[in-house]
Amino acid sequence: MAAPRQLQKAIYDAIVIGAGIQGSFTAYHLAQRHKDTLLLEQFFLPHSRGSSHGQSRIIRSAYPQEHYSRMMPDSFHLWQQLEAEAGTSLYRQTGLVVLGPAGDPELEGCRRSLGGDKVLDAAALAQRFPGFRLHAGEVAVFDSTAGVLFADKALRAVQEVFRRHGGTIRDGEKVLRIEPGATVTVTTTAGVYRAPRLIITTGAWTGALVESLGLQLPLQPLRIDVCYWREKEPGSIGTRSVTPCFLTLGLSQAPHGIYGLPALEYPGMFKLCHHHGSPTDPEKRDQALSGASRPDIGILSNFITSYLPKLEPQPAVMETCLYTNTPDEDFILDRHPKFSNIVIGAGFSGHGFKFAPVVGKLLCELSLGEEPSHNLAPFSITRFPGVLRGAL
Repeated sequence: MAAPRQLQKAIYDAIVIGAGIQGSFTAYHLAQRHKDTLLLEQFFLPHSRGSSHGQSRIIRSAYPQEHYSRMMPDSFHLWQQLEAEAGTSLYRQTGLVVLGPAGDPELEGCRRSLGGDKVLDAAALAQRFPGFRLHAGEVAVFDSTAGVLFADKALRAVQEVFRRHGGTIRDGEKVLRIEPGATVTVTTTAGVYRAPRLIITTGAWTGALVESLGLQLPLQPLRIDVCYWREKEPGSIGTRSVTPCFLTLGLSQAPHGIYGLPALEYPGMFKLCHHHGSPTDPEKRDQALSGASRPDIGILSNFITSYLPKLEPQPAVMETCLYTNTPDEDFILDRHPKFSNIVIGAGFSGHGFKFAPVVGKLLCELSLGEEPSHNLAPFSITRFPGVLRGAL
């Protein structure tokens, strides 16, 4: 819960809407730059309605796309900076194996991003990590830098350090209206706030919010099944400290890709997800789904039987999370095409958590009119045709 309500201040240097991991890091960077910053959240904190909750996320250096692999050293550094400021550990190094067909272009991109020969064949993988099984023509790329981020703990830490830098969080305030201008006016269910710069990081709610600003962004919220699987024999895969994370690229049994990591939430289990889901309205994601409406469970079960045979083939625990996908699964990090003092961060497509420190820095730089510290061409709004609709 946020601090008890006091007499509301109305004028700030910057307003950030959305206190998930991306918005919280954006506010953190602004506050570090001595900007008086307001962070608004429609739900009372902490909550599990969006994309930033849960105990764990994968962090890795291996990426097939160069624009992401170039950002990761900066992101690792900024995570370490937050750990130092918060005085707590937010990361456990486990390593990661990327499974795929030998010669697969994306798998080769991951290998190149690691700067060396990190390929394990089936025998080498089984010897090092006996819980995994590869098949003919398949290999694994090993990323020793990878591991598990403590997601809930990280979100609390960045918000606490933001407050320590003088930032203000107001939760339980839904934004009702945004009025653009040299000074942007934001009306919520509890107040009216003004600032010369606004950053929108509202996850699955972004599309609806920016429609009032004349934007039609191609954002699709997806409901994702987050499943936990028991070992058939406790300890057969390995202790939590040596069991690596994994992800797949190009495997026929893993359309859209599958990823997994040691389950901090449920010791002795493994957390697996299909990198895909069912289109959903974020206001209705908690409605119960029938087994027939959850085809991803069957995909995961078949994958486990084939590649992780030491796990039970049916999930022990099932939870849900939200992705907000763009058509190309690249982020949106850009200024509004018409209102340059409104910045939008959206479409993190199920792989954005690890980048949150650098995403926050980039959104901060955009809002301050500075040259971004990374190339933002892959993340432009205008890569999607016809996004600007009508006049305000």
